[in-house]
Amino acid sequence: MKDRASRQPSLPYVVEDCLGLLQVLSDGTVLRFSPPPFPAGAAYDDGRVEWQDAVYDAGNNLGVRMYRPTTRSGAGAAAEHTKKKKLLPVLVYFPGGGFCFGSYSYPKNHALCLRFAAELPAVVCSFDHRLVPEHRLPAAFEDAMAALLWLPGQVLRSPWLAGRADPGRVFVSGTSSGACIAHQMAARFGTAGLRPLEIAGYILLMPYFLSEEATPSELSTPETALLSRERSDRYVRLAMPAGWNKDHPLVNPFGPYSSSLAPAPADVGRVLVVAAECDLVRDKNLEYAQRMKALGKDVRLALFPGQEHAFCANKPLSAAADEVIRLMKRFII
Repeated sequence: MKDRASRQPSLPYVVEDCLGLLQVLSDGTVLRFSPPPFPAGAAYDDGRVEWQDAVYDAGNNLGVRMYRPTTRSGAGAAAEHTKKKKLLPVLVYFPGGGFCFGSYSYPKNHALCLRFAAELPAVVCSFDHRLVPEHRLPAAFEDAMAALLWLPGQVLRSPWLAGRADPGRVFVSGTSSGACIAHQMAARFGTAGLRPLEIAGYILLMPYFLSEEATPSELSTPETALLSRERSDRYVRLAMPAGWNKDHPLVNPFGPYSSSLAPAPADVGRVLVVAAECDLVRDKNLEYAQRMKALGKDVRLALFPGQEHAFCANKPLSAAADEVIRLMKRFII
């Protein structure tokens, strides 16, 4: 007679693990875990910026964290009056995470947005979106469109943003998968599709562009990299709609199934692409900048030597992040 234990159903086991932040079990259960806290003693919230959370899509319980530089007192009535009159550019930011995880509430993302607000300076709106695999693509892109359509009313009428944010200087940005979202927003809105706001440009930080045909930078990426081939393929399995691979137009804008970007909004404003030398998607980032320039778009490219994927978001207090912020500051002026 067989042991009774051998007839018991097996317990669910992990079939996908994304950096310990997301696990998918064999029975389809999705487990999510909090990210590690910011390093002890890191003084990144120094009072130069104030922030608050809001909900932009109640139906999907999606939020935004809004940041603005504090208005310091004690500088004199005239200086205070001048400060209040000066409107700041608006930076819309979509965090990365392979569409699988990531949020404005993650400590490193929060630290980076604090720096954006204080040092650009700018009003920063960091938006969450629905995550895969519970909500496969294109859900994240649909949420980003909803976020941008929600924004004009806030900039013009919200007590938090009105009078502080410049409706004529909006920049849309993101890191990794968030930069993919920013690109799609450029194709959708251009500079004129968000009236009465005006999008002045787009900032793509190491966009997570892929293709089924492996590039030299993909083939040379070590297994120990933050974005390795194995980890990237896992994100694709979890994110893509059924039947799709890495040539989906949402992640391969110049792939075999992608529509030409030439008829996209003729004016997408200025586009800044930040690429990293030691990055799986480096070659796709360089190709994107070159092909967008060939279409007549105003694209500037900055390649950071020795850096890995999403370096400024992963190490928001680093010297390399300092340089990215200086580059962004020159770009939005």
